[in-house]
Amino acid sequence: MDSFHGVELPLTGGNMAPVVRSGDTVRRVSGPWSPAVHDLLACFADAGITQTPRALGFDECDREILSYIPGTVLTQTPPSVAWSLDMLRSTARLLRSLHDASAPLVTQNVRWRQDSHPPVEVICHNDFAPYNLIVDGGELVGVIDHDMASPGSRLWDFAYLAYRIVPFAEDAHAYDPLIHGSRDERLAALIAAYGVHFDTDDVLAMIVRRLEALAQFTDERARQTGNPDFVEHAAMYRRDADKIR
Repeated sequence: MDSFHGVELPLTGGNMAPVVRSGDTVRRVSGPWSPAVHDLLACFADAGITQTPRALGFDECDREILSYIPGTVLTQTPPSVAWSLDMLRSTARLLRSLHDASAPLVTQNVRWRQDSHPPVEVICHNDFAPYNLIVDGGELVGVIDHDMASPGSRLWDFAYLAYRIVPFAEDAHAYDPLIHGSRDERLAALIAAYGVHFDTDDVLAMIVRRLEALAQFTDERARQTGNPDFVEHAAMYRRDADKIR
């Protein structure tokens, strides 16, 4: 029985638009990009990928309806889970599955929310990171927030995951290289689990490129919203890019 039927519960953590849970569904603001995202989610379903939401249409408020994935966001799990090598490998394998399943969509002339990032090989999630990954019972069970997806290269998506899960991010709370493995070891494990021989220098260079683009995007969000958190985030991205560079 749907104990939340008729009741909308805000889902916190995002910074783009309000998202609510209603029963076993999630409702979020739709846009011209939504049909493409729903096609992408259908492609994942057809490929037998169980870790992505299912697109269920639109409600009377023209919000998109998605299936709800129960669990805990990876950033809210204990460090023994969040930084385990098993979890790191699971994230890489899931990203590879999404990329492989999405490849047939790259030739479609549809509207995405973000620009393409050549060379176009797959449909990138563009924010495949621990705060969008769902864990249940210590296992990776989902990835959410596909609305920023767009065509791009495998490395474009992989580099941002590496930034967050290796990690190279300044705000990687409770990561301890003596317990969880050095960054060199973890990056090598991530590349091996994804299954494409990315050159380490190419990954690091792409992380810098991604952080520079993300800092510019976040600056614009700060101007639009007046939210000082965005200013702090942009400054962190630039500090992290400088360290890697």
